[in-house]
Amino acid sequence: TERIQPRRRARSSPAKAAEKVDLVEAVTSAGGRVERVTRLLGEQVPGWITARARLAGATLEPTAVHELAAAVGPDTERIEQELRKLTTYARGAPITAADVRALVAGAIETEIFDLTRAVVRKDTRGAIGTLERLLGEGQAPQQILALLLWQFRVLLFASAMKSSADAERMAKAIRSSPGAIARWQGEARRISRADVTRAYEALYATDLAIKQGRTEPETAMMLCVLDLCGVAGADPRELIVGEPPRR
Repeated sequence: TERIQPRRRARSSPAKAAEKVDLVEAVTSAGGRVERVTRLLGEQVPGWITARARLAGATLEPTAVHELAAAVGPDTERIEQELRKLTTYARGAPITAADVRALVAGAIETEIFDLTRAVVRKDTRGAIGTLERLLGEGQAPQQILALLLWQFRVLLFASAMKSSADAERMAKAIRSSPGAIARWQGEARRISRADVTRAYEALYATDLAIKQGRTEPETAMMLCVLDLCGVAGADPRELIVGEPPRR
């Protein structure tokens, strides 16, 4: 019997291969337009958001631009998605920071980060202002508590971080990201492990006081934040033990 050799596929030349995948030429020859967008740097995000909003016929207040930039970062595709959602919601009215916090996932986490940072820096006015804004927008006190507790957990790990390898390992341990831990590294130098433990106690006492109905949730949250800022006489643990605990 005659043995038939399999036919080898002819290799296409680089020029022909390039012709097959030249999408740019195909789009432009069809009358389309190709827009090349490089990855944005952090400081470019607010300007990009403002420009894209203008093209969409929307107006964002400066604080809304800041909130959106902090929530989505340099992800241009997500910026477009969130702008469409916000524009539809606003119906021609200026888009506010409250709108962003209400509609954009990740915005409240940014606010909680700001709240935690103010607490770590003992910035009482900034911390109370952020808390009042969150409560005024209808954020549940116990949701704020849970997110505060999470931030202090990340802060605790950041205080022990020595290298980028540590960040990777710690991120896996708490199901976070290395960037989130590294973000806190500078602030972690301001506090000790004892400070974090003390914060855990205050947050736990506040949660318990709210669940047991010892006081109004908003009042308990105010006491908690004041205590975390180091204000004398504001100790949420008194709500559950009846007398000031020993520090």
